[in-house]
Amino acid sequence: MWSRAMKTEGIEGTERFLSPGKGRGLRATKHFKVGDLVFACPAYAYVLTVSERGGHCECCFTRSAEGLSKCGKCKEAYYCNVECQRGDWPMHKLECSAMCAHGENWCPSETVRLVARIILKQKCQTERTPSERVLTLRELEAHLDKLDNEKNEMNDTDIAALHHFYSRHLDFPDNAALTELFAQVNCNGFTIEDEELSHLGSAVFPDVALMNHSCSPNVIVSYKGTVAEVRAVQDISPGEEIFNSYIDLLYPTEDRIERLRDSYFFNCDCKECTCKSKDKAKMEIRQKLSTPPEEEEIKQTVMYARNVIEEFRRAKHYKNILHCELLEICELSLEKMGSVFAETNVYMLHMMYQAMGVCLYMQDWDGAMKYGEKIIQPYSVHYPPYSLNVASMYLKLGRLYLGLEKRTQGVKALKKALAIMDVAHGKDHPYITEIKKEMEEQK
Repeated sequence: MWSRAMKTEGIEGTERFLSPGKGRGLRATKHFKVGDLVFACPAYAYVLTVSERGGHCECCFTRSAEGLSKCGKCKEAYYCNVECQRGDWPMHKLECSAMCAHGENWCPSETVRLVARIILKQKCQTERTPSERVLTLRELEAHLDKLDNEKNEMNDTDIAALHHFYSRHLDFPDNAALTELFAQVNCNGFTIEDEELSHLGSAVFPDVALMNHSCSPNVIVSYKGTVAEVRAVQDISPGEEIFNSYIDLLYPTEDRIERLRDSYFFNCDCKECTCKSKDKAKMEIRQKLSTPPEEEEIKQTVMYARNVIEEFRRAKHYKNILHCELLEICELSLEKMGSVFAETNVYMLHMMYQAMGVCLYMQDWDGAMKYGEKIIQPYSVHYPPYSLNVASMYLKLGRLYLGLEKRTQGVKALKKALAIMDVAHGKDHPYITEIKKEMEEQK
């Protein structure tokens, strides 16, 4: 049971409880309507991804079109102002010293960087933090007994990298504690993303991690700087459990269950996984084929689709691969899958989305627009209401249209993005202010 003192540290309108069959969870003690802020949680620890340095403040993640000031010592970290630089120094000094010592050879993974900051924070922060009102960092599930050889090897590699890059600047706990910490972060870490779902960094939000998963969630997590905001996307009654989604909900039930089992070690029995109401539309087969495909051919095409998705994911990380080669993988796979699957099939949409991303990188605006136009309508059907994936697609399309001087279509798409973001991000979010400004400039 919670002690009286602990209860006072809880989150207003919610309580921690034992969820039948799920373990710990969070439930509502009052009514939340669609768009209400259920709670906000500052990051316990976070890191800005290396590729965004210079474009975002290292401390508050604010995007700046103006010049940011760089750290005078390492010349790698950038800040809005002196306040942000001072605020980040207790954490940045660890990385600053390590970067200066290793120079061009400094290349720890984002997870290793985050764990280094958590260790430092644990040394200087002994009391419960505002990120731990209902769940402490030390209580996060590690699932050590469920890790396979591949995951154990990844943990060992991360621990070796942590020692290599930070041993001169940080005292470590023993290997058993490090193994547990890396497992906790891998299972409970969050990716902070911008309004177009571009990766900005990684963080841990213990209170947010308390929520259990559903493929039909009643809340959504968005970010304001380095603070996670949890908003209702369905009406929630007192006594009802609060569910977040841990994964991308585009895919059919079998894929989602496999992903949840592999990454989070549980079998999902939510309503969506039980009734599979969206699977038929998600796995749509091409109509008007002279001879409908046999069951075996469909099965083979699904297997091919899963393999090509994994192949493309790996190819993106190859050092010498050209973007035109990535686009070719997308186009060839779409052609092959398209002989069986409809364009609304989620595997087709996945590769169209990848192709759109490559086109945007190559500044092929017309190509990106062509893919975006095919994606947006099926996305609106396959995803739950108020999905950030749908909002970001409307946003990308809207900005593409405006760049191609298709003003009417651009404003229309941005309005559709805003209708979702008003609920998912809250009407006062800086992203919404920015988009409204973009629309004003079109008048």
